[in-house]
Amino acid sequence: MTLETLLAAKTMIVGVWFVVFFIAERVSRAAAPPKSTARMLRNGGMWLLVLIASPLIVVPLTEWGANHLIWTRPDSMNSGAAGTAALLVTLILLDLWTYWLHRAYHRIPAMWRLHEVHHRDEFLDTTSAVRFHFGEVVLSASLRLIPIALLATPLSTVIIFEALVLCAAIFHHSNLRIPPVFEGLLSRLIVTPSIHWVHHHAVKADTDSNYATIFSLWDPLFRSRSLTMRAPDMKIGVEGVEDKGFFRLMLMPFRKADI
Repeated sequence: MTLETLLAAKTMIVGVWFVVFFIAERVSRAAAPPKSTARMLRNGGMWLLVLIASPLIVVPLTEWGANHLIWTRPDSMNSGAAGTAALLVTLILLDLWTYWLHRAYHRIPAMWRLHEVHHRDEFLDTTSAVRFHFGEVVLSASLRLIPIALLATPLSTVIIFEALVLCAAIFHHSNLRIPPVFEGLLSRLIVTPSIHWVHHHAVKADTDSNYATIFSLWDPLFRSRSLTMRAPDMKIGVEGVEDKGFFRLMLMPFRKADI
């Protein structure tokens, strides 16, 4: 399967997933959304920049990394039961890498300045999942070359992982009301809105917790799970500061003082 075919399949799957949840969270919402459309336009503008950066930087960078591995997997790992097992193990390890990378974005000041743009959003829904500074997207893709090389990750596996990450982010940022019993069961395996909304709570202790992206086991395993329970009126954002306009958010990572 060619790179173009894989990327087209990823785009279609993620696009359909986004539309489904965008509609669903308006039919059955968990919290009342803000009335202003300015936030939606701001998030859409950031998504547009990421869409531009992806084919120009992220895709070529990822393709280069997948073609310059430090070792080569034996043919036995590329098909059959062994191939399926290798795929699952690789996806889990990439998710583990993403967990620690997310923690780094919160702990290293230079990285936080990029990631804070995502956290300045004062409400969560599907559009929050694609609201990232393009600099963070490029940096994350660059750092992901490390596990790609160490695990000898095929390009197809990277693209599958990217699709899973985007679908997971759309889901756990969404404002969809989910029956508590069902979400409780689901949260034992994957990250759900009840887990990730707490990560966006405008209280620093909660912001610096619940880092997992796909699988929910990492936070309990590494003792970063918050005990705070999600509430419909939970204040979202960054403690002590407010969201900014589009251009100010784009410049924010490059300025020392809050603007």
